[in-house]
Amino acid sequence: MILVVGGAGYIGSHLVKELAENEEVIVLDNLSTGHREAVDSRAIFVEGDIGNEEVLQMIFKSYPISAVMHFAAYSLVGESVIDPLKYYENNVASTLKLLKAMLNNHVKNFIFSSTAAVYGIPAVEMIDEKTATSPINPYGHSKLLIEQILADFKNAYGLNYIILRYFNAAGAHESAKIGESHNPETHLIPIILQHLLGHRDKVSIFGSDYKTPDGTCIRDYIHVNDLASAHILALKALLAKEKEAEVYNLGNGHGFSVKEVLETCEKVTGLKAKVEMADRRAGDPARLVASSQKIFSELVWEAERNLEQIISDAWEWHRNQLY
Repeated sequence: MILVVGGAGYIGSHLVKELAENEEVIVLDNLSTGHREAVDSRAIFVEGDIGNEEVLQMIFKSYPISAVMHFAAYSLVGESVIDPLKYYENNVASTLKLLKAMLNNHVKNFIFSSTAAVYGIPAVEMIDEKTATSPINPYGHSKLLIEQILADFKNAYGLNYIILRYFNAAGAHESAKIGESHNPETHLIPIILQHLLGHRDKVSIFGSDYKTPDGTCIRDYIHVNDLASAHILALKALLAKEKEAEVYNLGNGHGFSVKEVLETCEKVTGLKAKVEMADRRAGDPARLVASSQKIFSELVWEAERNLEQIISDAWEWHRNQLY
């Protein structure tokens, strides 16, 4: 049985939906940002916090857990700057309690959702796993701290882990039953689609003078279902003892500017956006694009869905929502 913490959230719920096809799954989520209705009906659901030692003990004593997959972090960069205590308490302190409960119950397989934020503002065109980590906000720091803790726990306690560093997760399940729903919403694609549905007055583009072909920031977008498939491959490798301590980037390997994303949204929907040019946001790198060559060569994974497919699936989901 696989324990998925944060399995009611955006990425976690997509993983659970795919994982439940072949595995018994238990989801632990406090529903602070997740949605109960997004959890696949085949999974056992426990409402609770990963920092609650009693809940953790109950789960590990009641179910034959073979691995834990972690999606339970807070992940808003701006909020982490304003309230770093919240991020270090949940993303670091509570994760330590989860790891302690695992070790106390002899569970030594861990999949960790990390982030491109650990790289900060890299001075390279393509970011691979050897690129220096230098986070510039508490969110990125909190993720890198856990990465370092996992390496120490591997050496000291034999904890096996795979770290997956996401770039920009986007899209929705092709069934249109689950998708991206944050409050507040800070991600570009859902913001554009909400605007095109009439739920926002305009779309703001922050900065048009970057050293990129059209002056706007370039990012690497990856379909949430491609992310889910990478997690399942990583889990299989961990359980089969083929991998014990690895770090992989997860991205498309192709960058798209803000203007290109906007134009693709207009193409998919057939609607025209009202755009406002705004000042740059502090700390926004001009370009963040991943090399996923390592996971391709070692686990035979690559992103299958392009930007148009990402936006098409997201559009189908957003059109069915009651705002």
